[in-house]
Amino acid sequence: MKRFFVTGAASGIGRALVSALSARGARVLATDVTQDGLAEARAAERWSDSTVMTSYLDVTSERDWETALDEAEARFGGVDVLCNVAGVLVPGFVTDLSAAACDKQLAVNVKGTVLGTSAMARRLIQAKNPGHIVNFGSLASLSPVPGLSLYCASKWAVRGFSLSVAVELAEHGIGVSLVCPDAVETPMLDIQKDRPEAALTFSGSRPLTVAEVVAVVLDQVVPNRPLEVSIPVSRGLLARAGGVAPAIAQKLYPMLKKKGLDGQKRATKA
Repeated sequence: MKRFFVTGAASGIGRALVSALSARGARVLATDVTQDGLAEARAAERWSDSTVMTSYLDVTSERDWETALDEAEARFGGVDVLCNVAGVLVPGFVTDLSAAACDKQLAVNVKGTVLGTSAMARRLIQAKNPGHIVNFGSLASLSPVPGLSLYCASKWAVRGFSLSVAVELAEHGIGVSLVCPDAVETPMLDIQKDRPEAALTFSGSRPLTVAEVVAVVLDQVVPNRPLEVSIPVSRGLLARAGGVAPAIAQKLYPMLKKKGLDGQKRATKA
């Protein structure tokens, strides 16, 4: 069984991923910036003490990455698969964006992914381990998202970085995969329910469950190491079309915004 390192493990996709790995008997280092959140997740999800170790990690800190990887080395002998799940989102139209919102999203989403990928790659190469790095983008990595422009910019950066690094690391036998899910039922989605800037998040038929995302990661991404996966495929194709032809996407925006605002109303009432 492979050894996993998961960021953003206190909630959302990260928490569900650790729980699924624990249920399968995998050895996991579950990390997050909130220790209380990790403790609550361990108790609620009943993570096995024998296979799941939790550790503090600020993904924007090089020192924290090295410390956490050292802990995994000491406990499990190393890591085979890194899942860079941690991310943040601050909705906002361009006229409302602030330096704080910019710093937060670019630091966690981009810098955190870069530092983790770099630290993991060095260790895999040194150990001659043909491991796997799974970075989390979004459908916002593929298409313009009005109202979430800064988040979109950060996830486009994650995509460009991941696809570039995949070429660099291929010669070492190391896989790099980018997972791009649609809106998912997580705390990140909850903060968008009453924000008109985030209307496009709710323009799909329904949000994904964390279980659906985890199933794709564990049953498709980890075994097959694809370069890029969109969840669901249908919305991924639509997002890619918007990225290729942004002028057409711009014309569709009023319709998608109306659909999204209706979706927000339903989500708020649920």
